[in-house]
Amino acid sequence: MKQASQTRVLDLAEAGQNLANSIATRLRTDIVSGRRPPGSKLSIDELKGDFGVSLSPLREALARLAAEGFVVNEDKKGFKVSPVSPENHEEIARLQATLEPMALRESIRIGDSRWEESVILAHHRLTRHERPERKDGGDVDEWETQHRSFHLALIGACGMPLLMNFCESLQHFSARYRRLFLAQQPFDTNVGDEHQAIMNAAIDRKADVAAKLLREHIERTARNITEELEAPRA
Repeated sequence: MKQASQTRVLDLAEAGQNLANSIATRLRTDIVSGRRPPGSKLSIDELKGDFGVSLSPLREALARLAAEGFVVNEDKKGFKVSPVSPENHEEIARLQATLEPMALRESIRIGDSRWEESVILAHHRLTRHERPERKDGGDVDEWETQHRSFHLALIGACGMPLLMNFCESLQHFSARYRRLFLAQQPFDTNVGDEHQAIMNAAIDRKADVAAKLLREHIERTARNITEELEAPRA
């Protein structure tokens, strides 16, 4: 009986963890997409109703997102979506432009044929969504998903799990700023060609070329977003 009771407790704990993970994923997606704008309040009561959950897994999900940097806990004022700023965006871009090319070099050095196939497949899926017809909603959500998958496939054979985790987090952060940019500006027509060139160089095992192209791709996109963030508003 004691063992059965302990097993039940563990099962309930695992279910709670899974629920908190699910809530955190959905909230992160809403924040990255802009459906929950920067600085907006996250009311506990409203979120409980939105997700149909109790307080415990919701608080755990919010605490997780606060640790990741997507949510701010203002003590007695509660939670809100983290604000954005040119300085924060510059930090994200500089980290990306340093870490992703480094991971790509390692992937090119040690990646096998399965890695090559994963990059080609991820690029193929991305090209099917390269320029969504709309700048909001599911079209861009799907493009962002495929874009992140392509970038992560490029570095997927680097053999450094911590580095992969950092890069994936940075992808989410940069996507948030990109969505803010797309709310005001048209899609960048150069992006598809840049992705193609990066993939070609990676598959051809031209590490210096691939790393340079990836860094320039990240930096150019970041400059466009920074200009939009710093543009005067009427």
